[in-house]
Amino acid sequence: ASIVPLVSSSNFCKMLQGVALKNVKLKAFNCKGKLLYEDFGEMMFTHFGISGPIVLSASAHLRDFEQGYYVSIDLKPALDEQILDARILRDFEKYRNKILINAMTDLLPRAMIETVIEYSGLDPAKKVNEITRTERRSLINALKDFRLDIEGALPVDEAVVTSGGIDVKEIEPRTMASKLVKGLYFAGEIVDVDAYTGGFNLQIAWSTGRAAGLGVEI
Repeated sequence: ASIVPLVSSSNFCKMLQGVALKNVKLKAFNCKGKLLYEDFGEMMFTHFGISGPIVLSASAHLRDFEQGYYVSIDLKPALDEQILDARILRDFEKYRNKILINAMTDLLPRAMIETVIEYSGLDPAKKVNEITRTERRSLINALKDFRLDIEGALPVDEAVVTSGGIDVKEIEPRTMASKLVKGLYFAGEIVDVDAYTGGFNLQIAWSTGRAAGLGVEI
Protein backbone atom coordinates (compact mmCIF):
# COMPACT_ATOMS: atom_id res chain seq x y z
CA ALA A 1 0.00 0.00 0.00
CA SER A 2 1.13 3.55 -0.77
CA ILE A 3 -0.65 6.90 -0.40
CA VAL A 4 -2.56 5.45 2.54
CA PRO A 5 -3.67 6.74 5.97
CA LEU A 6 -1.37 5.93 8.88
CA VAL A 7 -2.26 4.07 12.08
CA SER A 8 -1.31 5.31 15.54
CA SER A 9 -2.39 3.90 18.89
CA SER A 10 -1.84 7.27 20.56
CA ASN A 11 -4.79 8.32 22.68
CA PHE A 12 -4.28 11.86 21.38
CA CYS A 13 -5.55 10.76 17.95
CA LYS A 14 -8.77 9.48 19.51
CA MET A 15 -9.12 12.71 21.49
CA LEU A 16 -8.74 14.73 18.30
CA GLN A 17 -10.84 12.46 16.05
CA GLY A 18 -12.43 14.51 13.27
CA VAL A 19 -10.19 17.56 13.74
CA ALA A 20 -8.84 18.81 10.40
CA LEU A 21 -5.82 21.10 10.26
CA LYS A 22 -4.55 23.45 7.57
CA ASN A 23 -1.14 25.05 7.19
CA VAL A 24 0.76 22.64 9.43
CA LYS A 25 4.14 21.00 8.87
CA LEU A 26 4.55 17.24 9.19
CA LYS A 27 7.86 15.40 9.45
CA ALA A 28 8.22 11.61 9.41
CA PHE A 29 11.18 9.89 11.09
CA ASN A 30 12.41 6.34 11.52
CA CYS A 31 13.17 4.89 14.96
CA LYS A 32 16.72 6.26 14.80
CA GLY A 33 15.49 9.80 14.28
CA LYS A 34 16.40 10.00 10.59
CA LEU A 35 14.14 12.41 8.68
CA LEU A 36 12.38 10.53 5.89
CA TYR A 37 9.85 13.10 4.70
CA GLU A 38 8.52 16.56 5.44
CA ASP A 39 5.78 18.68 3.93
CA PHE A 40 3.42 21.57 4.64
CA GLY A 41 -0.33 21.44 4.14
CA GLU A 42 -3.48 19.74 5.39
CA MET A 43 -4.09 16.72 7.59
CA MET A 44 -6.71 15.32 9.93
CA PHE A 45 -6.99 13.10 12.99
CA THR A 46 -9.09 9.92 12.88
CA HIS A 47 -10.10 7.16 15.29
CA PHE A 48 -7.27 4.98 13.93
CA GLY A 49 -4.55 7.61 13.51
CA ILE A 50 -3.98 10.35 10.93
CA SER A 51 -4.90 11.05 7.31
CA GLY A 52 -5.03 13.91 4.80
CA PRO A 53 -2.80 14.99 1.89
CA ILE A 54 0.53 15.40 3.71
CA VAL A 55 0.00 12.17 5.64
CA LEU A 56 -0.81 10.22 2.49
CA SER A 57 2.37 11.47 0.82
CA ALA A 58 4.41 10.64 3.92
CA SER A 59 3.15 7.06 3.79
CA ALA A 60 5.06 6.50 0.54
CA HIS A 61 8.28 6.65 2.59
CA LEU A 62 7.22 4.27 5.38
CA ARG A 63 7.55 0.64 4.39
CA ASP A 64 8.94 -1.50 7.23
CA PHE A 65 6.69 -0.74 10.18
CA GLU A 66 8.42 -3.33 12.36
CA GLN A 67 11.37 -0.95 12.71
CA GLY A 68 9.11 1.81 14.06
CA TYR A 69 8.32 5.32 12.85
CA TYR A 70 7.03 8.54 14.35
CA VAL A 71 5.75 11.84 13.02
CA SER A 72 6.25 15.33 14.38
CA ILE A 73 3.56 17.93 13.72
CA ASP A 74 4.39 21.63 13.86
CA LEU A 75 1.06 23.32 14.58
CA LYS A 76 2.54 26.80 14.13
CA PRO A 77 5.13 26.51 11.33
CA ALA A 78 4.95 30.22 10.45
CA LEU A 79 6.28 31.15 13.91
CA ASP A 80 9.70 30.27 15.26
CA GLU A 81 9.95 29.46 18.96
CA GLN A 82 10.94 32.99 20.00
CA ILE A 83 8.08 34.64 18.11
CA LEU A 84 5.65 32.00 19.35
CA ASP A 85 6.72 32.63 22.92
CA ALA A 86 6.07 36.36 22.47
CA ARG A 87 2.66 35.55 21.00
CA ILE A 88 1.78 33.35 23.98
CA LEU A 89 2.87 36.06 26.39
CA ARG A 90 0.60 38.57 24.64
CA ASP A 91 -2.31 36.15 24.91
CA PHE A 92 -1.55 35.51 28.57
CA GLU A 93 -1.56 39.25 29.20
CA LYS A 94 -4.87 39.59 27.36
CA TYR A 95 -6.41 36.76 29.38
CA ARG A 96 -4.36 37.29 32.56
CA ASN A 97 -7.28 36.58 34.90
CA LYS A 98 -8.34 33.38 33.14
CA ILE A 99 -7.23 29.77 33.46
CA LEU A 100 -5.03 28.26 30.77
CA ILE A 101 -7.72 26.25 28.96
CA ASN A 102 -9.74 29.45 28.47
CA ALA A 103 -6.77 31.58 27.43
CA MET A 104 -5.72 29.74 24.25
CA THR A 105 -8.76 30.34 22.06
CA ASP A 106 -6.84 32.84 19.91
CA LEU A 107 -3.98 30.41 19.33
CA LEU A 108 -5.65 27.08 18.60
CA PRO A 109 -8.93 25.62 17.36
CA ARG A 110 -11.11 25.03 20.40
CA ALA A 111 -11.22 21.28 19.70
CA MET A 112 -7.43 21.06 20.10
CA ILE A 113 -6.85 23.14 23.21
CA GLU A 114 -7.45 20.50 25.88
CA THR A 115 -5.36 17.89 24.05
CA VAL A 116 -2.38 20.19 23.48
CA ILE A 117 -2.41 21.22 27.14
CA GLU A 118 -2.50 17.56 28.23
CA TYR A 119 0.35 16.78 25.83
CA SER A 120 2.40 19.59 27.36
CA GLY A 121 1.80 18.29 30.89
CA LEU A 122 0.40 21.58 32.16
CA ASP A 123 -2.58 22.05 34.44
CA PRO A 124 -5.50 23.34 32.32
CA ALA A 125 -7.03 24.98 35.38
CA LYS A 126 -3.92 26.97 36.29
CA LYS A 127 -4.21 30.74 35.92
CA VAL A 128 -2.02 32.05 33.13
CA ASN A 129 -0.45 34.71 35.35
CA GLU A 130 0.98 31.84 37.46
CA ILE A 131 2.51 29.86 34.59
CA THR A 132 6.30 29.74 34.77
CA ARG A 133 8.78 30.17 31.95
CA THR A 134 9.58 26.43 32.10
CA GLU A 135 5.90 25.57 31.78
CA ARG A 136 5.60 27.97 28.87
CA ARG A 137 8.51 26.17 27.21
CA SER A 138 6.61 22.87 27.54
CA LEU A 139 3.63 24.47 25.84
CA ILE A 140 5.82 25.71 22.98
CA ASN A 141 7.29 22.23 22.54
CA ALA A 142 3.79 20.79 22.28
CA LEU A 143 2.87 23.32 19.59
CA LYS A 144 6.07 22.94 17.57
CA ASP A 145 6.79 19.21 18.03
CA PHE A 146 3.55 17.28 18.60
CA ARG A 147 4.74 13.68 18.21
CA LEU A 148 2.82 10.52 17.39
CA ASP A 149 4.18 6.99 17.10
CA ILE A 150 3.15 5.26 13.87
CA GLU A 151 2.48 1.52 14.10
CA GLY A 152 1.32 0.84 10.57
CA ALA A 153 -0.94 1.79 7.69
CA LEU A 154 -4.47 0.90 6.69
CA PRO A 155 -4.91 -2.22 4.50
CA VAL A 156 -4.05 -2.10 0.80
CA ASP A 157 -7.72 -1.82 -0.20
CA GLU A 158 -7.78 1.56 1.58
CA ALA A 159 -4.76 2.85 -0.37
CA VAL A 160 -4.93 5.33 -3.23
CA VAL A 161 -2.26 3.39 -5.10
CA THR A 162 0.10 0.46 -4.63
CA SER A 163 3.87 0.45 -4.83
CA GLY A 164 6.05 -2.32 -6.23
CA GLY A 165 5.52 -4.32 -9.40
CA ILE A 166 7.38 -4.97 -12.63
CA ASP A 167 10.82 -3.36 -12.67
CA VAL A 168 10.87 -0.49 -15.18
CA LYS A 169 14.27 -1.74 -16.37
CA GLU A 170 12.42 -4.77 -17.80
CA ILE A 171 10.01 -2.60 -19.83
CA GLU A 172 10.49 -0.81 -23.15
CA PRO A 173 9.19 2.66 -22.20
CA ARG A 174 7.91 3.72 -25.63
CA THR A 175 5.56 0.76 -26.00
CA MET A 176 5.41 -0.62 -22.41
CA ALA A 177 6.40 -4.02 -23.87
CA SER A 178 8.21 -6.57 -21.72
CA LYS A 179 11.88 -6.98 -22.57
CA LEU A 180 11.69 -10.55 -21.31
CA VAL A 181 8.43 -11.94 -22.73
CA LYS A 182 7.41 -11.23 -26.32
CA GLY A 183 3.85 -9.95 -26.74
CA LEU A 184 3.44 -8.98 -23.08
CA TYR A 185 2.63 -5.34 -22.20
CA PHE A 186 2.23 -3.55 -18.88
CA ALA A 187 0.31 -0.49 -17.68
CA GLY A 188 -0.73 1.23 -14.48
CA GLU A 189 -0.05 -0.14 -11.01
CA ILE A 190 1.43 -3.43 -12.22
CA VAL A 191 4.51 -1.31 -13.01
CA ASP A 192 6.85 -0.39 -10.15
CA VAL A 193 6.05 3.33 -10.36
CA ASP A 194 4.07 5.37 -7.84
CA ALA A 195 3.94 9.02 -6.91
CA TYR A 196 2.52 11.44 -4.33
CA THR A 197 -1.14 12.37 -4.20
CA GLY A 198 -2.18 15.14 -6.59
CA GLY A 199 -3.11 13.43 -9.84
CA PHE A 200 0.32 11.99 -10.60
CA ASN A 201 -0.79 8.37 -10.25
CA LEU A 202 -3.74 8.98 -12.56
CA GLN A 203 -1.34 10.43 -15.11
CA ILE A 204 0.88 7.35 -14.80
CA ALA A 205 -2.15 5.10 -15.42
CA TRP A 206 -3.36 7.07 -18.44
CA SER A 207 0.07 7.54 -20.02
CA THR A 208 1.23 3.94 -19.61
CA GLY A 209 -2.19 2.64 -20.72
CA ARG A 210 -2.09 4.70 -23.91
CA ALA A 211 1.53 3.72 -24.61
CA ALA A 212 0.70 0.04 -24.10
CA GLY A 213 -2.39 0.25 -26.32
CA LEU A 214 -0.47 1.88 -29.13
CA GLY A 215 2.40 -0.56 -28.56
CA VAL A 216 0.15 -3.54 -29.12
CA GLU A 217 -0.96 -2.08 -32.44
CA ILE A 218 2.68 -1.74 -33.51
